[in-house]
Amino acid sequence: MYPKKELAQLVVSACNHYNVDTVVISPGSRNAPLTIGFSNHPNIKTYSIVDERCAAFFAMGIAQQTKKPVALVCTSGSALLNYHPAIAEAFYSKIPLLVISADRPKHLIDIGDGQTIRQEYVFNNHILCSANLSEDVERIGENIQLISGAIKKAIEKKGPVHINVPFDEPLYETVESIAEFDFPQFNYEEEIQNWQYDIAVNIWNASKKVMILVGENFPSEKINTCLEGYFNDEKVIVLTETISNIHHPNIINSIDKVITSFSEEDFEAFKPDLLITFGGMVVSKRIKQFLRKYSPKGHWHIDKLKDMNTFFCLTGHITLSTEEFLTELYKRVNKEKNKSSYQKEWLEAKLSRNNSHKQFLEKVEYSDLKACETILASLPDNCQLQVSNSSVIRYTQLFDLNPSLKVFCNRGTSGIDGSTSTAIGASIEVEEQTVFITGDVSFYYDSNALWNSYIPKSFRIIILNNSGGGIFKIIPGPKSTNALKYFETPHGLTAEHLAKTYNFEYCSARNINELNENLIDFYKESDKPKILEVFTPSDINDVILKEYFKNL
Repeated sequence: MYPKKELAQLVVSACNHYNVDTVVISPGSRNAPLTIGFSNHPNIKTYSIVDERCAAFFAMGIAQQTKKPVALVCTSGSALLNYHPAIAEAFYSKIPLLVISADRPKHLIDIGDGQTIRQEYVFNNHILCSANLSEDVERIGENIQLISGAIKKAIEKKGPVHINVPFDEPLYETVESIAEFDFPQFNYEEEIQNWQYDIAVNIWNASKKVMILVGENFPSEKINTCLEGYFNDEKVIVLTETISNIHHPNIINSIDKVITSFSEEDFEAFKPDLLITFGGMVVSKRIKQFLRKYSPKGHWHIDKLKDMNTFFCLTGHITLSTEEFLTELYKRVNKEKNKSSYQKEWLEAKLSRNNSHKQFLEKVEYSDLKACETILASLPDNCQLQVSNSSVIRYTQLFDLNPSLKVFCNRGTSGIDGSTSTAIGASIEVEEQTVFITGDVSFYYDSNALWNSYIPKSFRIIILNNSGGGIFKIIPGPKSTNALKYFETPHGLTAEHLAKTYNFEYCSARNINELNENLIDFYKESDKPKILEVFTPSDINDVILKEYFKNL
């Protein structure tokens, strides 16, 4: 059974032709021709998610893992606008999404018809392209070009595209077969790169202190391998974040822990001559402040698509793959000129801070910080760790994680709005167990994510519940006002009733003994996914964190 609407057949056939094989559908009437077409196609896997905002982040979680475009289908009107947070996240995180919206025909827009808004170009600021199709049967060739171009751009440029599809009634008529269309073949042409290695080598050889800073990065053995020479180079220090998924003894893997207590003299001493960056967004605000104030002489950013001038000192955009450039560069540089104490000094600072960190955690009272230490140490080998934004990702960055973990976080726009939905979407694409650690405000904000019939039984949620947005007690500013409750939004809620509603096992902890006891069996096989809600004392969490940094 297929939709009678030729335009719907065209969209479905295009997705199949270009191997867009996963579609997340939200219910509606205007999108009925698309729903009928996708749900009946033998080569396309479909999911039904009611809440469009959750649906978009769910689709993004799938695409995060598969690195392939995932399609979204919704009805007309405000339904489409609910995709925008995930579209913005995908745009900045370089995750391919194919947003397909059903629409009213043009003659029904702005005349008072129901469920109609101006849908064309509605995402223009955060979309790679907008393809507005026509229901005119004589414009079939133009529609084919628009759809093909949009899908190609999503694949090549790694981001979201929008295809707007108008349908007039009737919407539910069906036929037994789908029409055949002549789609163009994609011609992926790699741009010829003229990066001059001799210039790069001269700059490298003249630099006495080189810093490599890695942001968000998909787990990759190739990346770790190409960095091996740099890890053991005396004049090179590699700084990584938790979501870089890079591990080695000779790196700084908890940036804030090391640099927070630097004096001005330290910053001057540790300032690099040459900064090389790759990967996605950087979490650490402190490293951004450091490198913006104490600018290196040169900054190269490696990225095929975007020249990220995060530190306001970019001097070179390298549009090669990270593996290709770093491997070739290290073959050519003069190793004899690499005698330096730069890496040694960084690693000595790291050792000193780690000792202070350990001593503080041994005696600290129960709090967010202590709970995070306990939870992170309990994670099973080889699991996928999804982390929500705000306080949780920042706490996570203070600890050495098990190197077998694969760690992810929505850092494109760094919002709390879809972390749970993204984690659930990602969990259905991996064989490993997925553990999602989130704050309470983030969890409740995205609680519709649990309205989902595809959640694996092995899926685990750990909620760090400090009864409000604890980040606003940590960052300078909000506590100095008389409006803290509007920033922090204290609530006193518990997830127990939500767990029951959505058929999750539930347990809670209010002290370190209860936490340790609950973690013993928490990750084991079960008939249902599980939630562990960890209540911490909101009145001392910020005080303890500030004492922690002071102690360093």
